[in-house]
Amino acid sequence: MSTIPETAVSQSADPGAGGASAASEASASPLKVMGVVGLLVVILVAFLVAFALPGLRAEPRDVPVALVAPEPVAAQLRAAADTMAPDAIAWTEVADEAAATDLLRGREAVGAIVVEETELRVLAPTATGASMSTFVRDMGERIGATAGLPVTVSDPVPFTADDPRGIGLSAGALPIALGGWIAAVGIIATVRGSKTRIIAALSFAVLGGAAMTAVLRFWFGTFEGSYPALAAAGMLGIAATSLLVLGLQRLLRGVGIVIAAMILILLGNPLSGLTTATELLPSPWGGIGQWLPPGATGALLRNVGFFDGSTALLPALALAAWALLGAGCYALGAWRESRAALAPAAS
Repeated sequence: MSTIPETAVSQSADPGAGGASAASEASASPLKVMGVVGLLVVILVAFLVAFALPGLRAEPRDVPVALVAPEPVAAQLRAAADTMAPDAIAWTEVADEAAATDLLRGREAVGAIVVEETELRVLAPTATGASMSTFVRDMGERIGATAGLPVTVSDPVPFTADDPRGIGLSAGALPIALGGWIAAVGIIATVRGSKTRIIAALSFAVLGGAAMTAVLRFWFGTFEGSYPALAAAGMLGIAATSLLVLGLQRLLRGVGIVIAAMILILLGNPLSGLTTATELLPSPWGGIGQWLPPGATGALLRNVGFFDGSTALLPALALAAWALLGAGCYALGAWRESRAALAPAAS
């Protein structure tokens, strides 16, 4: 004779017991859904503002430009430039064109204006970025017209012949920087084991950085500099982002993924200065963007690829700091999990 399981009997005897929690959950569900939808709308609007506002509000502010001119003429040119675009240029007066070129190659200025008796020469290196090069050239031509001098424009640090507009740099640096995000998410979803995940992330950084910079260097022709140095820059950029995502996720779970997305995508991408020059971004966001992983990766690749490593130390240190932060969060999360696992055994 078959018997009815106790669970079935208890549930049939008390039909409301099994459905109370379900009913409660169902009654709260619309509020929860609306809360989630509202949060997603806020995030969507934040993405729109973060991506569009820097471009809409972009205007030159304290752009570093070298000036070679006799003092009376220099004062007149500074006054004319300030009338055309107030506070747009931060002038650095130097003795001659050679000193101005040194400032350009050392990334201490984005352009130079050299005034002589019969002409005005504009040094507008395109490798500093198309926006800055265009701004310096236009300002030089307007100043020359005001002074009644013919203007000649030269490019002391150009992009390569294969990529004269530097599209590979602006389009390639962000995938390198954000490639670590993609790798980390994939590793979290597919790889098990604390040490194994770190090994996988570092392996991807080495192979991915080498592969992507090889494409930029040898296929697209974006760079003509040292490939090992470029590859090292790409590896460091990917390692910084992948370790940051892994660390924040290990320490804070889902919240960590959201924080990483805000750092890398919501803030890091539009503030990187790769599509809009840092000097055109609203203050202080342009400077902040250079310390976030996408901006630091782009700056490092630009400095190594076109300026012989000048001022490459700061973006390299910024990326190393993000990598160490991610590794530290990962270690802290692992330690907390081990403590939690030992707690039941101790009790």
